[in-house]
Amino acid sequence: MPRSSSRRHLLQSAAAAALTGLAPMATRAQAKLPGGTIRILAGFPAGGGTDIMARYIADKLRERTGANVIVENRAGASGVIAIDAMKKSPPDGSVIMYGTAATTVALTVTKKNPGFALEKDLTPIGLTGLTSTVFVVSPKIGVSTLAEYAAWLKRNPDKPTFGTTALGSNTHFFGVLLGKAMGAPLEAVGYKGAAPLLSDLMAGHVSAGCGGLTDFLTHHQAGRVRILAVSSSRRLPFAPDLPTVGELGYPQVVYEGFYGFYGPPGMSPALVEAWSQELKAATEAPDLKRKLYDTGLDVLTSGPAEFATRQSALVKSFGEMMRNAGYAPE
Repeated sequence: MPRSSSRRHLLQSAAAAALTGLAPMATRAQAKLPGGTIRILAGFPAGGGTDIMARYIADKLRERTGANVIVENRAGASGVIAIDAMKKSPPDGSVIMYGTAATTVALTVTKKNPGFALEKDLTPIGLTGLTSTVFVVSPKIGVSTLAEYAAWLKRNPDKPTFGTTALGSNTHFFGVLLGKAMGAPLEAVGYKGAAPLLSDLMAGHVSAGCGGLTDFLTHHQAGRVRILAVSSSRRLPFAPDLPTVGELGYPQVVYEGFYGFYGPPGMSPALVEAWSQELKAATEAPDLKRKLYDTGLDVLTSGPAEFATRQSALVKSFGEMMRNAGYAPE
């Protein structure tokens, strides 16, 4: 090969190699997470399960990225205030929301005008984990299994009620449907959250209740209430003593909600993917995973497409659950 041709070949090869090496760097640059302060919106008050999990995740993100990651509590309207702030945030990835199906899916299904359009106003980033609903009883009534509770109801026919952490929610519908499945119809009594319901359960003012596992697990472990059944499809690795409704003979009332991260509308696919990968890596860190387990979250991560698919499927199944419980959108 002539020297000039050889030189051209070498230069072309070098240029191609340089471009090949730069391609991943360009992709990474396009998908770079924002600098400065990153805000995580949480739609519930400080000290609750959603807030605690969000702060655990923020700590891990701060540790991994070096960014100033803060949690902002935008409590009120069952999480809609946070959604409203999220949909008005800039699409640069500096603001994301830690959301729950108890807000995004439940309000979409149960409200004629929830104040947001799920598929338009929120961009799914990734799943964090699954949540279960639990049926609990007061230690004052002296029962430890669902069968014993059914027998207790027969002896106390004037007390077929249970407290729910929110009327028109999965904690309401699950209790009603479980009662129907047991052949012991139950009437829901609404509470403003888990705290007042827990207080009445521990004092014996209400015999039974229904709520999220994240709100009741530590109290069950301490003996302050007794969880009789969990709505998950399998026994939970962090609470293997809790029987599922399926194994108790009521597979028709299996229910699993979720927690996950959302961005505002208009986020670029590359930025959504960058956030998804970072949140997945952070959540699956063994120390954070253990903390989330301790709150009652069954950790399960996914990308944005899988998260969106799960959300759509839950909208459909939640609607069926609502109708079977005899409830109509308000």
